[in-house]
Order: sequence, then C-alpha cells, then structure tokens
Amino acid sequence: MLELKDLVVQQGQSQFHFTGVLKEHKCTALMGPSGSGKTTLLNVLAGFVEPAQGELTWQGQDLLSLMPAQRPFTSLFQEHNLFAHLNLADNVGLGLHPGLSLTKAQRQEVEVALQQVGLQGMGQRLPASLSGGQRQRTALARALVRRQPWLLLDEPFSALDPGLRQEMISLVAELQAEHNLSIVLVTHDPQEALKMASEVMFIAEGGVYWQGQGTDFLQQQSAPIQRYLGH
Repeated sequence: MLELKDLVVQQGQSQFHFTGVLKEHKCTALMGPSGSGKTTLLNVLAGFVEPAQGELTWQGQDLLSLMPAQRPFTSLFQEHNLFAHLNLADNVGLGLHPGLSLTKAQRQEVEVALQQVGLQGMGQRLPASLSGGQRQRTALARALVRRQPWLLLDEPFSALDPGLRQEMISLVAELQAEHNLSIVLVTHDPQEALKMASEVMFIAEGGVYWQGQGTDFLQQQSAPIQRYLGH
C-alpha cells in the first residue's frame, strides 16, 4: 500500500492535509471540486511538490527523501508532452533513456509498447501527423516502457471527444490488467471514473474527505459529496 500520513501542503493561500491509503494493483479515482487539491496531491506523490510535513511511504520505504526520477511513479498529463521534432519511436524511447542511446533490446521494447497501444508500424511518424487520441496513445506507450509500478493520470483524456475518451479508458483498463499496474486517476467525471476505478478518494474541505470502494461512492449522503454530484 501507498500510505499518506499527515501530509501538509501549502499552495498559495490554500493549505491541504492528506491522510489515506492507496491500494496496489487497483485504480483509485481522485475526485472532488475544482481547487480541492487533487492535482496537488498527485504532484506530491510524483515529487513535484514538497510537503511541509508528513510521511509518504510505499512498501516500508520513505518516498519523500527520493527525487522524482527515483520514485515508483510515471505521470501522464492532459497535455501529452511529445516533442514535435521526434518521431513516435523516439518520443517513446525517451522513457528509457533521455539521450535516446537505446540498445537493440530497448528498441524492441519501444515497438512492443507502440503495438500495445494500437500504434504498430507508426514509429516513424511525427506527432503533427497524428490525431489527439493517437498522441495520447504515444504518451501512454512512453509511460509503459518506464516499467514503474504506479501510473499517475491527471485528466489525460479530458481534451478528447467522448468516443476517443471511451477508447482510451478501455485501453488503460486493459493495460492495467496486463501489466498489473497501480493507477491514480484525477478526474471530474464520476460516471467516467467509475468505469475505470474500483476505489475512490474524495478530496474536499482541505484534505481527504472520504475514501472507499467506487460502488459505494454514489450512495454517500454527506453534503460535500451530494453537492459534487449535483444533488
């Protein structure tokens, strides 16, 4: 389990307190109102934001003392962050070596990752020639080759049209099962999130307000969750 204990984070005028547990080999949706701290929490996990105090541990290891590249996470953002002058294979290869000094075996890993996300045979194409969904598939392939046990998704499909979003959600679900990934997904859409996530961590009122199984989330009667759901 990934354990968050009394993490205190100051962001501008806002202060957040995070305590909770993220289960391994599950998909957990981080939901809550805008500005509640969902992306802040994701950035704390990844090491992009340093908390003022608290503990973050995984398998008994203190993660707060590690640099972002040393942590067991790969992040996938709404913006795919592909390099326009590099072809797809090289964009994916950056996940293995920032200087693209790849071995033959690593080149094969890149091809396998592209195949897994439905981009087989497209490694020589440039990002500008792709659809939005294909660019996000490329970014997902780059995340896969890093072979980290945790995948952090910050609304990565929100800019796609509904049909493409459904395709990407199904693809991530398949890849999670195939690679036994642990996923943390930031989203604003409860129905969409529950198609992917078996667990929910609801962020509100400055911290983790509620945590439990996704099947129980829609049944919660507390005012913050009811307001969030539009009831």
